[in-house]
Amino acid sequence: MSQGFFQIALTLALMVAIAPFFGAYMARVYTYHPSRLDPVMHPVENLVYRLSGLRKRADMTGWQYARAVLWSNLAMGIWVFLIFMLQGALPLNPTGLGAPPWDLALHTAISFVTNTNQQHYSGETTFSYASQVWALGFLMFTSAATGLAVAIAFIRGLTGRPLGNFYADLIRSITRILLPISVVGGLLLLLAGVPETLAGPAVVTTLDGAQQAIARGPVAHFEAIKELGENGGGFFGINSAHPFENPSGFTNLLEMLLMMSIPTALIFTYGAFAHNLKQAWLIFWMVFAIFVGLIILTAVGEYQGNPAVNGILGSAAPNLEGKEVRFGWAQTALWAVMTTGTMCGAVNGMHDSLMPTGGFSTLFNMFLQIVWGGQGTGTAYLFVYLILAVFLTGLMVGRTPEFLGRKIEKQEIVLASVILLVHPFAILLPAAITLAFPDTLSGISNPGFHGVSQVIYEYASAAANNGSGFEGLGDNTLWWNLSASVSLLLGRYVPIVSLLLLADGLSRKQTVPETAGTLRTDTVLFTSVTAGVILILGALTFFPVLALGPVAEAFQIASGA
Repeated sequence: MSQGFFQIALTLALMVAIAPFFGAYMARVYTYHPSRLDPVMHPVENLVYRLSGLRKRADMTGWQYARAVLWSNLAMGIWVFLIFMLQGALPLNPTGLGAPPWDLALHTAISFVTNTNQQHYSGETTFSYASQVWALGFLMFTSAATGLAVAIAFIRGLTGRPLGNFYADLIRSITRILLPISVVGGLLLLLAGVPETLAGPAVVTTLDGAQQAIARGPVAHFEAIKELGENGGGFFGINSAHPFENPSGFTNLLEMLLMMSIPTALIFTYGAFAHNLKQAWLIFWMVFAIFVGLIILTAVGEYQGNPAVNGILGSAAPNLEGKEVRFGWAQTALWAVMTTGTMCGAVNGMHDSLMPTGGFSTLFNMFLQIVWGGQGTGTAYLFVYLILAVFLTGLMVGRTPEFLGRKIEKQEIVLASVILLVHPFAILLPAAITLAFPDTLSGISNPGFHGVSQVIYEYASAAANNGSGFEGLGDNTLWWNLSASVSLLLGRYVPIVSLLLLADGLSRKQTVPETAGTLRTDTVLFTSVTAGVILILGALTFFPVLALGPVAEAFQIASGA
């Protein structure tokens, strides 16, 4: 037990050590400070600008920025869908795979363009190397860069700056952050045993004399951007539980640090923009406290194991169902909370086999979306809660609410409400329809309370742009592919447009001079109030489905029913 919790503590300590330095670096990137990468990346960026015709990189309004996001993402989604449908005629297809069904291709294109990477297929048997690299790998960079660009635009508006230019932010996110780190991460994974090849499957003779084909491919570079960009889509069906994606404890640690690096650091990027690192640290520790609480809840549940199994064994034993022995209960529990906290969605174990406490934590993360949240957008959601906390506390003391010297008025509250309310709408409505027809639509593999969790988890994963799943669910059907696609689109683009309009409105407001009555937002008291607002507004919205799912299942297991 002590070794498992030591591994968790060491990983968290490394994460805390990296975050402020990486956050400061990203602030320099988006304020165009000189960098050692300039001699290498300036020519690359200029070439992209010339080829794309993007000569003028003028600042955009909120609507202009939003339209640029929507049109570019639409174009990329159509491009990828066409690659899928023409897969059989394209090169880099050593196993001769044909086109997938149209509904699966549509769901996959939408899933990856929204930075969700929800997979209703096994990659090694569905998509060719061309589809994996030219389509999915391409979107892993551009969808992650889109989220980063929106987050930076939101931070700029929040701190009184123009929002910037989406295309410039998109390109700079790739050339200065995603690409260089992915190259280093991919090389480290390659050295650690992750394959990177365009050769077809390896055919070997087994011990009993049979022939077996072992799938492989260009995995190392795919794996690096999968984690760094919080994409989560696996080259293989079992994702980071596969030994070719994640062969050892070292690669497991490296992939978790890649997964956590950007969402944790963006809080300090905000602190640099706002010239208020004190507030950044307070917000960081607030989120960290919720995060650690969920890790402890999950890890203790996995360590104590299943009472029914323990009764058969005659002694207590960790829950190892659905886990890779090389990672064990501790690293699987930590990864599960990290991947749903960051909205990465990659898995190194079977989430469907987690104890109810693990199911509770993973669902809770996707409901809140701020521990640590999606690629870029999670940080923006966090500040939406801060704005709501300012509004509520301002009403309590009878003052017009202000945040960073700008008044919070009707427009800001309406947009903040839209951002937060679209999430339960995109989860609970389709889930209710699905559960109303359990035999024809749901695909539930476990009846009862766990089956409710399976359905809710799939839509929560889609709406939160996470992508992981309770993979006992039979989700490769026409209903699931189309209904989940709706949740994917609602959960991604309605909040993005609202965030940009919210930031644009704040950037145009005159600052109000600070007085003795001004509510300071960089205090322990206000941060505690914000935590309360997050837990009340975020958690209570979904309390009924948590009670019907993992909470009820926990009582059922404890009672031996």
